[in-house]
Amino acid sequence: MEGKLGSPVRRLPYLAGRFWRRRAAFWGGALCVGAVSVLFARASDGAENMFFHFSHRFWLLPLIITPLGFVFCAWAAGSVFPGSQGSGIPQAIAARELPRGVARRRLLSVRMCFAKIGLTVVGLMCGASVGREGPTVQVGAAIMLQVARLRGLQNERGLILAGSAAGIAAAFNAPLAGVVFAIEEMSRSFEVKTNGIVLTTVIIGGLVSLGLTGNYTYFGTSNAAVYGMNGWVLTAFCGSAGGLLGGLFSRLMLDITTWAKGWIAGNPRVRKFIYPLICGVLVALIGIFTQGDSFGTGYQTARAAVEGVTPHWYFWPAKFATTLITAVSGIPGGIFAPSLSVGAGLGAWIAGAGGSATSVGALLGMAGYFAGVVQAPMTAFVIILEMTGNTASVIPLMVAAMLGLGASRLVCPRPLYHELAHGFLPQHKGGLRQPSREERRAEKPVSQAAAE
Repeated sequence: MEGKLGSPVRRLPYLAGRFWRRRAAFWGGALCVGAVSVLFARASDGAENMFFHFSHRFWLLPLIITPLGFVFCAWAAGSVFPGSQGSGIPQAIAARELPRGVARRRLLSVRMCFAKIGLTVVGLMCGASVGREGPTVQVGAAIMLQVARLRGLQNERGLILAGSAAGIAAAFNAPLAGVVFAIEEMSRSFEVKTNGIVLTTVIIGGLVSLGLTGNYTYFGTSNAAVYGMNGWVLTAFCGSAGGLLGGLFSRLMLDITTWAKGWIAGNPRVRKFIYPLICGVLVALIGIFTQGDSFGTGYQTARAAVEGVTPHWYFWPAKFATTLITAVSGIPGGIFAPSLSVGAGLGAWIAGAGGSATSVGALLGMAGYFAGVVQAPMTAFVIILEMTGNTASVIPLMVAAMLGLGASRLVCPRPLYHELAHGFLPQHKGGLRQPSREERRAEKPVSQAAAE
């Protein structure tokens, strides 16, 4: 009988010591993602607070430290730590599509983790309009890939996806948003064998975040709701306008990035310093003009708008400009938080012009603009729901996000992160390479690999 059914360990993999060793490594990786995400968040907040403290005391200081900071970060990202530029989400997407090997490990190495965290913190310390959420995705993916390498787990693609989802969940204290982000943006498909990996990693990373920071909503609590025909008109305006502006951001970012690469390539020794210097000067000048509102993540202004405080009329166009300039400068840093602040400012301005509540407009503007930038409407409204604890505006937020997606595609038909990922896949310029059937078959689930 045993000859037909196999050994007890074969029939019951939970009896195998290797199973538990690999499973413990997997759980340990998820714990590390949560802990590193929290430490990264605290370092980022401290760096941003330090910049505002000194820039308020010496109002011309940004004209010095912001350009110099941009030059240093761009040089370090381009010459010392290539692959650390920008958000980090395109790198994680590209790593999933690359075959197992050196190229994947280079994008998600331990060295890259330290570079991404350190340079993003330096950027915030210099007033750059960046967020930590995108870099946290790359860091989370890198941690889980290292777990796969150290313990011989075969499903690297699934673990990269899980680490990315846990990074979003821990960054925003939004576990559901992490799962939705993994499905909608990172993979554009969801394999059955990865669902347990993603959910487990998000749960463990989220528990670590809760234990270290407590249960909180990123933008506070909002009970704003859409009422009557005026509310639905506001929803339509915020969703459509936000989507058009978000699509414009993505289109400009892709076009300027392409142009800048060609321009710098013509004279790299000079232009790779001049270009980020110009970007830093522009960000500093706009920040001084707006009395500091456009520096950093924009979190405080966005949170105030969600709570009903109307920002200055110039906030959203200034924040749009500084975020775009920072994003194309080549320094590491994400666009999640700055994009949400642009959307909040735009929505609050539209609501004020129409005589509606600022808080409602801010929520709808965030949904429309964010969906327009990343072209991921499910992620947009789920993140906003979890970040504000608002369950009274579920349908309006969905509508605003879908309108934002449709309007964005009129301006920029190409999804931003997937287009940027092409830059890390030079051998597949026609599009992201889909793994072959043999590669998918070789990458077994964690539970199956652990039993062997």
